[in-house]
Amino acid sequence: MKKNSSKSLLRYFYDSLTGSFMGFLIGTSTAGLVSHFFATRSIHNLWGLTSRKTLLDKNTYSMVEWFVSVMIGFLVFEIISKYLKRWMDMLIPRLKIRLFRWLISRDLHLRLR
Repeated sequence: MKKNSSKSLLRYFYDSLTGSFMGFLIGTSTAGLVSHFFATRSIHNLWGLTSRKTLLDKNTYSMVEWFVSVMIGFLVFEIISKYLKRWMDMLIPRLKIRLFRWLISRDLHLRLR
């Protein structure tokens, strides 16, 4: 019984790591996406005179950046937790078999003991 609960606990941590953490990383990296389309007035663009992007004030820019990062992070989380995990669960047993066959064909399984 103890072994079964430890497997479920490890599975929970694995699911949290792959889904939530990857969603978080992708969500935080979308700040570059927002800065690609929008800009704020600053000395770098002469207070908006030389900017070719849409100008937003700083509060609106931070709200748009936050909203886009949350939405893209959530989408990545859902894609990973629903589809990619299901695909990997089907693929990993096949890869294990291929790895074991490759190790045995090269007599590497004796060295790994």
